[in-house]
Amino acid sequence: MKKVDIIIPVHNEEGNIGRLITLTRELLLNSGYEVSFIVVDDGSRDNTLAVLKGIAALHPEVKYLSFSKNFGHQIALKAGLDHSFGDCAISMDGDMQHPPEVIPELLQKWEEGFDIVYTIRQDEASKALMKKTSSRFFYTILNSMADLNMEKGAADFRLLDKRVVTVLKTMNEYEPFFRGLVKWIGFSQIGIEYFPKQRASGISKYTVKKMLRFALQGITSFSIRPLYAAAYLGFTFSLLSLLYIPYAIFSFFMGHPHNGWASLIVTVAFFGGLQLTILGIMGVYLGKLFMQAKHRPLYIIKETN
Repeated sequence: MKKVDIIIPVHNEEGNIGRLITLTRELLLNSGYEVSFIVVDDGSRDNTLAVLKGIAALHPEVKYLSFSKNFGHQIALKAGLDHSFGDCAISMDGDMQHPPEVIPELLQKWEEGFDIVYTIRQDEASKALMKKTSSRFFYTILNSMADLNMEKGAADFRLLDKRVVTVLKTMNEYEPFFRGLVKWIGFSQIGIEYFPKQRASGISKYTVKKMLRFALQGITSFSIRPLYAAAYLGFTFSLLSLLYIPYAIFSFFMGHPHNGWASLIVTVAFFGGLQLTILGIMGVYLGKLFMQAKHRPLYIIKETN
């Protein structure tokens, strides 16, 4: 009998995790697979851990890892993969938005010979325009800047064969970006579409600030194009600034010297901001190197069963 590990990172999901595990267990009860759950508690401050302990006491196939603090969703995914030893691993969020009903289709594609079966979120027509626009913009920028070919709506709801999991275990990047890593790693892949469910309880953990950080993390993890863009931008403006020299000389001899204080301040402020932006881009890459060079553990497990 093949073993399937269900990896679920959670953070403050006391109202969802019990229902998700119960629904998934019932769905796969007579599937012909040996199903185990690896739930990673990412430093929750509510009663998520207590709920997990109660579930694990009743169902020995439910394993939990509890972090010493909040290390982040992608790190929680990494911890789940590190502790997966099944024939395949399926990762899904703990907020009920990844429908368990899709899991049989993931397993079917895996049985057909695909090593990676990823999902593509299809948004309802009623979804907020701002949310859909920001999502499309995120994937467009990511694909153009990071040399990836990710479908718009790609999610962390996917199935990975044990060979893929073995490779991902060897990667100890400081800020892993699994949506990109899964694309980059190769193997035979196929995507299937799904419609997300409404969050059953609690609020979304992905704020606009976190989404912007997530995008920057993805771009800087897979490409140095921003550094090239900064260099090209600086070179372009340096050439354009040379055009100002003949203009200033011409104005002086024609009796119309350019002596506007406002224009001078605007120019200085613009180029100052441009320089800070370029330094910021360089700083992000240097910061990632700095943190990676420390070789600290990606996560710390406080307790587990």
